[in-house]
Amino acid sequence: MSIKVRLSIMMFLQFFVWGVFFVTMGTYLAKLFEGDDKINSLIGSSYATQTWAALFAPLIVGFLGDRYFNKERLNGLLHLLGAGLLWWVSTINDPTILFWALLTFFICYMPTLALVNTITFQNVDNVETDFPKIRLWGTIGWIVAGLAISESFFGLFAFPILPFIEGGGSTNAQFQVAAIVSAVYGIYSFTLPASPPEGKGEPVNLIKVLGFDAINLLRNPSYFVFAVCSFLICIPLAFYYARTGEFAGKMHFGDQTAGVMALGQVSEIFFMALVPFFLSKLGVKRMLLVGMLAWALRYALFGLMPSVGGMIVLGIVLHGICYDFFFVTGQLYTDRVAPREMRTSAQALLGLLTYGAGMLVGNYVLGWWGDRIKLDPSTKAGWEAGAEQFWLMPAGLAAGVSVLFFLAFWDKSSAAQSGPTDDKDSPEDASDNPETA
Repeated sequence: MSIKVRLSIMMFLQFFVWGVFFVTMGTYLAKLFEGDDKINSLIGSSYATQTWAALFAPLIVGFLGDRYFNKERLNGLLHLLGAGLLWWVSTINDPTILFWALLTFFICYMPTLALVNTITFQNVDNVETDFPKIRLWGTIGWIVAGLAISESFFGLFAFPILPFIEGGGSTNAQFQVAAIVSAVYGIYSFTLPASPPEGKGEPVNLIKVLGFDAINLLRNPSYFVFAVCSFLICIPLAFYYARTGEFAGKMHFGDQTAGVMALGQVSEIFFMALVPFFLSKLGVKRMLLVGMLAWALRYALFGLMPSVGGMIVLGIVLHGICYDFFFVTGQLYTDRVAPREMRTSAQALLGLLTYGAGMLVGNYVLGWWGDRIKLDPSTKAGWEAGAEQFWLMPAGLAAGVSVLFFLAFWDKSSAAQSGPTDDKDSPEDASDNPETA
């Protein structure tokens, strides 16, 4: 078996483990904690465990993976530990214990997102051409996970990939499937090509690992505006990743929800291919603005037309524009603005502001807001009564950030107006988030 095929299997399993439970976890939690006055905060804090772990992930990778252990072995060990933790999660019904169990799992899982990238970088001949093809299998893994747990083909017809699962999106079966696949993947990781630590014997620079040495980029007024707006827009973005699955499931799609949600990743693949074209035509500012406004439109559809299944599907399919036009364009812009020697740190800083701090705040805001409006997410009637209030809040936040960005961001440099750079000395993965895969 060729190295590229082995690495593609690695990527597939990496994102299958995450995708098989993360989309529908909110549905499971809403059922598990039905009747609890703080149910929305419990769901929000459970999803926040992933963002808390994302803050620690660079330290684990930088300290262990870059200096002490072969990356494929560390990846295998973390996934074996994660398998046990996921099975434990499937047995827990106490919210406090569940929080700490999920947090411990994600502390094991989140560093592996960077590990699989560096394993690939170290074992292919041409990173620029080989990595995107291998990484695509991660998104395919996320899609297949959604189809498997929903037992449907994008919600169109029955498609029992794992016929022993019934109602997987609302039961603990999703965690058990993830645990089994994680265990298999952990063992498989030890068969991957050797990827020795590249910084063995070198001191750990926490400032660089966290991306703080790129803080000077914020002296650029345009990049400062971009960074602030990136943080702010990720607050309402957390609403989608944590609550859309349970909302769509209760309103229309039931156990087929994960399959319908997988349409978002199909859209992501389609629009990813179009990013270079649109970027050359629109430039960075308009691309980012369209991405932000798409988030506002998505939430408006959810809030104003919750009873129309087609509008919910449209909001999900908008994911390609929401994610690619904002996150991918932002990463390309960062790569252009940052000096060559600072590109990796700049991407780390951007990730810290968005997937770390922004999403973290957003997960707690969505929990607080749901409890404040007394949203009952455990029933269709509860969502019918609360959908407008719940979803129009993040729609307003996204629209407000869009206006701020439109008024304050103004960069006439080629970095902001032209298409993707041809200088790819420091390739970065544009799809390591959650929810997007």
